[in-house]
Amino acid sequence: MQRRQLMQWGAAALAAPAFTANSQAFPSKPIRLLVAFPAGGPTDITMRVLADQAGRVLGQPVVVENKPGAGGTLPAQALQSAAPDGYTVAQIPLGVFRLPYTTKINWDPVQDIRYVINVTGYAFGVVVPADSPLKTWTHFVAWAKANPGKLSYGSTGTLTSPHLTMELVAQQLGIELLHVPYKGSADLMQSILSGQVMAAADSTGFAPQVEAGKLRVLNTWGEQRLAKFPDAPTLRELGLDVVQNSPFGIGAPRGTPDAVVQRLHAAFKEAMDHESYRSALARYDMLPIYMGPAQYERFARETFAREKALIDKLGLARGS
Repeated sequence: MQRRQLMQWGAAALAAPAFTANSQAFPSKPIRLLVAFPAGGPTDITMRVLADQAGRVLGQPVVVENKPGAGGTLPAQALQSAAPDGYTVAQIPLGVFRLPYTTKINWDPVQDIRYVINVTGYAFGVVVPADSPLKTWTHFVAWAKANPGKLSYGSTGTLTSPHLTMELVAQQLGIELLHVPYKGSADLMQSILSGQVMAAADSTGFAPQVEAGKLRVLNTWGEQRLAKFPDAPTLRELGLDVVQNSPFGIGAPRGTPDAVVQRLHAAFKEAMDHESYRSALARYDMLPIYMGPAQYERFARETFAREKALIDKLGLARGS
């Protein structure tokens, strides 16, 4: 009896260090970070800086893989077939929480994603070419009222925050706009600069073009004016009760072990605090918006409910 106990204790003692060593071994190979928008845009640029710093912390590269299209929801969909081992993680834009209301899917954005960390949020606005006759938002609205359905604006995709916010604004103002969706900011900027659309609703990926004198900002969508564009009024200042900053972060597949989630969280949190990442965000007037796993999951639940109300208000629900 005593000999059997000693053997069991010995086996347990040998197993414990092996388990600890195994959990500490993550990651032992590169990690894929799926980004929802094309290369060259503000999301891609800032996430690559974040990934580089997180990879330094983890001791393995975090490799960005762009998956644009479908309103920014393709990375979250890809998580549904990825192994829950921490080696595939994805950007989770706000559009993910609208998906079940507009598209038939067989997974739940809240239940079927492990929420690792929220990292930032977009600053949005409306821009027009610098030589546009639409000099101010007042001109924009007046032209739209005089020409129903003819004022074309581009966004980063159907049912993205820029698209839905513009539709909400149009509804409040009683105007009809012509929406043209693109896969991301890089494509959208090429389009507006070449005159294919009259305006663009976008995150501040337009900042370099504004600073170069090629575009003009008509408004921004935050609680306060942006430091980079102090002359551009907010939607609230223009009499619209609309604020949009669209937080986003990083998720992993459902079933990813807690220890792996915590390891990823710690690495990306440290990367968020690095000056290179904060400088990259500042280039687009974006700010760090930190949420840990529990808070981020709670945010996901609350946003999922809130987005349903917006989709219903705009009459965009599947089958409506």
